[in-house]
Amino acid sequence: MELGMPTLVENRTIEENIALCRRLGLSFIELNMNFPEYQVHRLANAEALIAAAGDAGIYCTVHLDENLDIADFNPLVADAYLETVRRTVLAAKRLLPLRDRFGDCRRPLTLNMHMNHGVHITLPDRKVQMYERDFDAYLRSFAVFRQKCEDWIGGADLKLVIENTDGFPEYEKKAIECLLESPCFGLTWDVGHSMSAGERDVPFILAHQSSLCHFHIHDGTGSPPRDHLALGDGEIDLPRCLRLAEELDSRYVLETKTAAALERSVAYLRSLGY
Repeated sequence: MELGMPTLVENRTIEENIALCRRLGLSFIELNMNFPEYQVHRLANAEALIAAAGDAGIYCTVHLDENLDIADFNPLVADAYLETVRRTVLAAKRLLPLRDRFGDCRRPLTLNMHMNHGVHITLPDRKVQMYERDFDAYLRSFAVFRQKCEDWIGGADLKLVIENTDGFPEYEKKAIECLLESPCFGLTWDVGHSMSAGERDVPFILAHQSSLCHFHIHDGTGSPPRDHLALGDGEIDLPRCLRLAEELDSRYVLETKTAAALERSVAYLRSLGY
């Protein structure tokens, strides 16, 4: 199994993240494009990053901006997000040689993405999700996105993987199923988000288990809902999650948010024999 880490907010440079990754014996770093240092224009000029990762013997995956909204009703906004994905795919192709040298080539290099719920209108008795109200337009946007991603990826060994967060609404499930019709898309199971969301995404994820190829592993609790805890600090059946990741031959990110929690999580895994 290949274990990775997220980029940490306490580390201001890729060199700091690489040093921690190497010290903990992890295989890769998931570059988070919510950070200013990993914006698409920086990834497009990533010679220093690639050289530093190569020297350390690790590789990199990508976490797309959490605000990504390719279905925005404003075409100027939607086009900006589409162009961001296009350029990120180009940057990820440049990261592939690191995966080839230091990772398992059976696993595509992943670009992790969230679904954007869109805006809602609050009525006296309920909230109306605009993507649900205008579902046909919403779904057409994802059909276009799927085709564009297939064109951009071409024959490269890349896959966009959709992560669960706080529960997929029904309209998002239909959009995800549209994307999963393409081999360029898969699923990420974030087990901590599952716990804090009352496990409501689990039936959908398991129904599409053949598309599951990436895991975010962190501990959490259901009541009160908390996640991104160090492994062993919450209520999740982590051995079960790890066994499933092994069965599916997936890579996974130890998605704790501090170096101290990451170190405790690595120690926990070692106590289990990993």
